[in-house]
Amino acid sequence: MLSKQIVTGSILCLIASMSWGAMFPVAHLALQKMDPFYFSFIRYFAVTVILSVLLWMKEGKAAFRLEGKGKTLLFFGTMAFTVYNMAVFFGQQLMGEAGTIAASIMEVLMPMISVMLLWITTKKAPNTYTLTSVGIALAGALLVITNGKFTFFMMAGQHLVPLLLIFAGVVGWVVYSLGESRFRDWSILRYSTLTCLLGTAVSFIVVTLASVFGLVPVPGWHTILSIKYEMSFMILLPGLVALLCWNSGIKRLSPINGILFINFVPITTFVIMAFQGYQISNYEFYGTLLIIFALLRNNMHQRKTQRLKDNKTYSASPVKERSEAAL
Repeated sequence: MLSKQIVTGSILCLIASMSWGAMFPVAHLALQKMDPFYFSFIRYFAVTVILSVLLWMKEGKAAFRLEGKGKTLLFFGTMAFTVYNMAVFFGQQLMGEAGTIAASIMEVLMPMISVMLLWITTKKAPNTYTLTSVGIALAGALLVITNGKFTFFMMAGQHLVPLLLIFAGVVGWVVYSLGESRFRDWSILRYSTLTCLLGTAVSFIVVTLASVFGLVPVPGWHTILSIKYEMSFMILLPGLVALLCWNSGIKRLSPINGILFINFVPITTFVIMAFQGYQISNYEFYGTLLIIFALLRNNMHQRKTQRLKDNKTYSASPVKERSEAAL
């Protein structure tokens, strides 16, 4: 049962991560025609409508009750569907073509950020094995990112503000991923829908105020239709499917283990570029192998730890029964 849960959770997190890896090249095309704020709002407005219909059909009207958790849901929804999306895509747009790779690459910081946030909030240091796995995955990602060169870090200095925006967005998504643990008794569909609904409401306020003050233009139907294929992809795969897969996978694996799969985001981006004619170097190939090794290593350790716990529980049960029988 444990093995099936880990395998299923791993597949779900992998689907979500690969979907997001494909997201950035597609978003690059769309952001040339629409500003990132309306792009993010329209995308998740559509996702919210779909999720709301699904939740209504599956769990009924009662599932939309906040049960006194409205502020918490609003906070996590804002982190994911306002801060993450608007900050990341705004930073990507500011950097131009380089932003496609930079936004994808910045995702690999999520495991390190999640470890630090959990360390700070729980006052409990993560185990050495998990820290080592995160370090190996990060090293592999850096090989892919830099391709054995330091030009990326030179570029980072030239694009400080956009990179800080992308980083802020990445932190927002990590916070959202950690928040799922507070709603263990809720279905994945319910948590995803209500956080998306409230986060999109905040995004609506942001774009409305930005338009009123003339900071961003309101896109016309011609603009929206000009990116209909890109928007359809962004809504269905990196939006709807990835969100449900991610939350479901995180629930099965725990945030600290599931979030390691985010390292597949830049890998997927590079694979798509390779199909477009990009030549994969040895650095990128071996970096990818390192990331896969780190993920497998961490999952095997996770299974071993759980087996030991199960064996201890099983071996303790007869002792307890014999003690009770003696009484």
